Amino acid sequence: MNVLVIGSGGREHALCWKLSTSTGVDKLYCIPGNGGISDIAECHDINVGDTAGLLEFSKRMRIDLVVVGPENPLAGGIVDAFEAKGIPIFGPVARGAAIEASKIFSKELMRASSVPTAPFEVFDDHENALGYIRAQKPPFVIKADGLCAGKGAYVIKDTAEAESVLRELMVNGIYGEAGRKVVIEEFLPGVEASYLAFSDGNTILPMPASQDHKPLLDNDLGPNTGGMGAYTPIPFLNDGLEREIREGIMLKTIGAMREKGISYKGVLYGGLMLSGGRPYVIEFNARFGDPETQPIIFKMESDLLPVLVACVEGRLRDVGEIRWKEGVSVCVVLASKGYPERPEKGKVIRGLDRLAGKEDVVVFHAGTKKSGSEYLTSGGRVLGVTALGSTYEDAIGKAYEAVNLIDFEGMYYRRDIGKKALTVGQTL
Repeated sequence: MNVLVIGSGGREHALCWKLSTSTGVDKLYCIPGNGGISDIAECHDINVGDTAGLLEFSKRMRIDLVVVGPENPLAGGIVDAFEAKGIPIFGPVARGAAIEASKIFSKELMRASSVPTAPFEVFDDHENALGYIRAQKPPFVIKADGLCAGKGAYVIKDTAEAESVLRELMVNGIYGEAGRKVVIEEFLPGVEASYLAFSDGNTILPMPASQDHKPLLDNDLGPNTGGMGAYTPIPFLNDGLEREIREGIMLKTIGAMREKGISYKGVLYGGLMLSGGRPYVIEFNARFGDPETQPIIFKMESDLLPVLVACVEGRLRDVGEIRWKEGVSVCVVLASKGYPERPEKGKVIRGLDRLAGKEDVVVFHAGTKKSGSEYLTSGGRVLGVTALGSTYEDAIGKAYEAVNLIDFEGMYYRRDIGKKALTVGQTL
């Protein structure tokens, strides 16, 4: 098969890396790709929002399967457009992607189908929202309705902060139309978890649960980012809790979509809060997580291609169980100086050659480009150093040993990725 992966981050590198090992893949393409992806796939510089250009490319190259990484093309209807032309594509249609693209759609779907989530109210009028928050006792959460590149959620600690956030979103329009409507919801304390599952619209196949580290700094301090690292599996998910998530959240949500006439095909990503021994949905995403995909895919033993094809063709039951490697996988993100606001670019990356041939470590590229034989930084999150170990301590140790072999000017990373797994008894 000729396979096209759309996207340019660490998530897409992990997908390309795995697909490149499949005997069913004849030719692998990526648009636009990055420096690392260009070593294993043929990359082409087409804007991921240019659906017509992507269609033309796919027809010309006789693409048999398209795999969409980022959320924006999904929300923009790329799957609808490709399906209309008869080109197989992995991902939900626009109405399905609304589960991520619209917090209001997602929350109301959950409320209507009794999927556990925090109590909430919806506002499209600034004055009404102000009146509501002034009657609430912090903490609570304000979320922009639309896509804001992962930056549209605020944990509110006092009323003055809430007033400022509402003004920025609803009046000043810092995220444009995405923030003109807001969801205000109860704050849920607890432990966060990411639960991803393949879906064909009827059946799901879960991936190992993982935990992301969103804040920039150690101990979850500083501004939120796209994610500074992740690990899988998580030690605080027992069989009963996992079954509750799989059946009471994921399958129930797929079913609620189906009742709306939406056959949800692709990945459903539940961003969860485990609070008081129960799982609650903080938000849904309509695609593979980043950086969660990196450690998850590194643990995947089965061939990825048949799973993706089965989702598209509506026959996921035929796949059986997915095989996963034993042990723990940890991904540490190396970021540029200035990330997340103004990351520096163009810095030479050194030391990658020192990791060549290591079976238990792989470096997934995100914000990189290739110049001759050198790799240069070209974005905020540059690399995802991912290691597999027999225990949490082993995997964490291998990941940071590998990190210490890599260097570029201004390189920054968190030093506590995966440490929550070692102190889970204290955090629950």
